[in-house]
Amino acid sequence: MAEPATAANASGSPPAGEPVSPSDGDRRRRWLLIVVLVALAAALAAVWISSRNSQRELRLEVAKRLGSVEVAEATSRAAIKEAQEVLRETQAKMSLLETRLAESQTQQAALEALYRELAPSRDEWALTEIEQVLLLASQQLQLAGNVSAALAALQLADSKLQRLDRPQFVPLRRALARDMDRLKAVPFVDVSGLSLRLDQAISAVDSLPLALEERLPAPQAPAQAKDEPGWRRFLREAWQDVRQLVRIENLDRPEAPLLSPQQQYFLRENVKLRLLSARFDLLFRDLANFRADLNASDAWLRKYFDSRSGPVQAMLTLIRQLQATDMAIEIPDLARSLEAVRVLKLAREKPLR
Repeated sequence: MAEPATAANASGSPPAGEPVSPSDGDRRRRWLLIVVLVALAAALAAVWISSRNSQRELRLEVAKRLGSVEVAEATSRAAIKEAQEVLRETQAKMSLLETRLAESQTQQAALEALYRELAPSRDEWALTEIEQVLLLASQQLQLAGNVSAALAALQLADSKLQRLDRPQFVPLRRALARDMDRLKAVPFVDVSGLSLRLDQAISAVDSLPLALEERLPAPQAPAQAKDEPGWRRFLREAWQDVRQLVRIENLDRPEAPLLSPQQQYFLRENVKLRLLSARFDLLFRDLANFRADLNASDAWLRKYFDSRSGPVQAMLTLIRQLQATDMAIEIPDLARSLEAVRVLKLAREKPLR
């Protein structure tokens, strides 16, 4: 009985007392396969989730870029619409001014025709002419605030009365003198000079460099020795090429906005329209709109143009000087002189009646 057992042990069968189930090895292999499949599924899920997150971030970035482009386009359209409205208002003001001037010219022509028909005396002609001159001067003050033209008209009327040398004209000359003193006390505003400077600024807008066109100065090449060895020159040139691959720049201002050629054109046109509107505001002595247009031009120049360049700095300096112009002055009227000349005319007409 012992020999068969010994033979069984020698043949590799498990010893007695250590039973082994034939399914343990299969179970281990199945668990190992399950673990591998779970790990593979987790890896695939991680790759899928990462790919989906990347796609979502890409869609968000594209949507953000499209939103910024739409906002910029809407801003440009709003600015163009505002500039068009300002231009229409300016044209309306110019039409009103031309209408007033045409009415004045018509009145003057009608008065001249009436004078020729009635053939009045020399004094009556002089009074009527002085009244017409005073009316024109008063319109210049009310419409354009032209103090120098009104003062010249009063001086012309006074010189005419001086040549006539009539005692009854003394009250009129006294009223003219008071009005001339009031006009001389008005602070002088060089409207013609300021308008000329604005015209020059409008002409220079097309040549101003934009902020996105800013370029750094080219590096200067080091001086080369005459008897420099070839290997040293080769190493120096290679080092220069390597240095050009990397550029360190200190950004002390926000990044320049990118503009398409169409947006650049509309930007320059908007700046010119703002400056043109400021020129008309200067003619009408509208200080609030004058400074508002200059402030808008200054903001656009600082945001979209290269403020480090000489032409842009000159333009900004000009705008600051124009902003300091004080036009908030009280323009006197010529009511006293007009009243005095009309009193004289009524006094001469009463005896005739």
